[in-house]
Amino acid sequence: MSQLSGWGRFPVVEGIERVSENFEAATAGAELSRGLGRSYGDASLPGTRGGVVARSTRADRLLAFAPATGVLRAEAGLSLRELNRIFLARGFATPVSPGTQYVTLGGMVASDVHGGNHHVAGTFGEHVRSLRMRVPDGRVLEVSAQSEPDLFLATLGGMGLTGHILEVEVQLERIPSAWIYRESRRVRDLDELVEASLEGSRHWPLTKCWFDSTARGAKMGRGFSIVGRWAEPGEAPASPPELHERIAVPPLPLGLVNALTVRVFNEFWLALHGRERKGVVHPQAFFWPLDGLLHWNRLYGPRGFAQYQCVLPIDRDPRVVHRFFEVMTRLGCPSPVSVLKDCGAQGRGLLSFPKPGISIALDVPLRGARTQQLVDALNDVVLAAGGRIYLAKDALTRAEHFRAMEPRLPRFEEVRRKWDPERRMKSALSVRVLGDVP
Repeated sequence: MSQLSGWGRFPVVEGIERVSENFEAATAGAELSRGLGRSYGDASLPGTRGGVVARSTRADRLLAFAPATGVLRAEAGLSLRELNRIFLARGFATPVSPGTQYVTLGGMVASDVHGGNHHVAGTFGEHVRSLRMRVPDGRVLEVSAQSEPDLFLATLGGMGLTGHILEVEVQLERIPSAWIYRESRRVRDLDELVEASLEGSRHWPLTKCWFDSTARGAKMGRGFSIVGRWAEPGEAPASPPELHERIAVPPLPLGLVNALTVRVFNEFWLALHGRERKGVVHPQAFFWPLDGLLHWNRLYGPRGFAQYQCVLPIDRDPRVVHRFFEVMTRLGCPSPVSVLKDCGAQGRGLLSFPKPGISIALDVPLRGARTQQLVDALNDVVLAAGGRIYLAKDALTRAEHFRAMEPRLPRFEEVRRKWDPERRMKSALSVRVLGDVP
């Protein structure tokens, strides 16, 4: 029996982790699969007290790779970091990368992760060719858009609730070099921030914006935009980049993240990016900057933190982003990691998060009822705009909010009833937002 939590360190539940190189055997009777535990909230936690979860991290073998086509077959426990270590120097990369390398292939499928190139590449699930799965009744099946299409689409972004993902076959992207050409510039306010995001998406394959979550009034939304692409061989260093880890945060009795420290940090971060920058950078600096600080979640202290991510459609109401920021700043949201980006078309996964609009991600230290009030108020804005939240990041959204946001949920629940009528697969998240019985 272990105390289990997600990356946000909240909530903490009791469960049994079953770890084995034989992941297929480990999943027998388990109510959920769990990879590196980097979903922020309760998505990878058992739905019943003392429930068994199968941890995939020892099942990380490469099974097949075709250099001519870039198609990779691997066990679900292979981490993105290990994939990068093997393939970046060989001229291949995952077509979609989230904000950390510490995620498994199975987790990338279950969360249907997206990245700064969503407007051109879609989600990770758009590049998945097939899955080997243990379905809730115990059978092991090959699942794809051609065989068992309903189960396949429900599994992309299905948060592990449709079965145990054992193997993943995915199309990798051929890249000209393993380095990134990046440009960045300051933006003065929220209008410039949104315009920079939209303009970047029109001309660049990789885009994101950082903003100061503590700025108010005329400075609200100030920050900087970042755009990039894979560097051409003539631009990049001859040697491939080494993946490195810089420093580890020790366990802290008290959190270091609060309104004062975030204001100081944000001022420093803005000053550091005070001028326009252009040049070739390490892919870790572009895609996964926080990976250079091991155990960075400890900065929030033992109480933990919540990440909140939503997407706001702006075609009907371009001012919705302003309303979101007004609520955020009025209620207080000291977030040092605050990212805004433009999203493209909705993916094929039945619960895949992105849709056309502006995505906003925030990290906030947990402050009890005040944090719940903040999430409720932000969800009111999202719901009124026809947006949605990202389950892989969520810990506090109420069931009634999520159901009202998600018109695809009845179809997802129909697939679950077909493949798992007894609800053998469940998580703390599915108990909280989908009404599963703990």
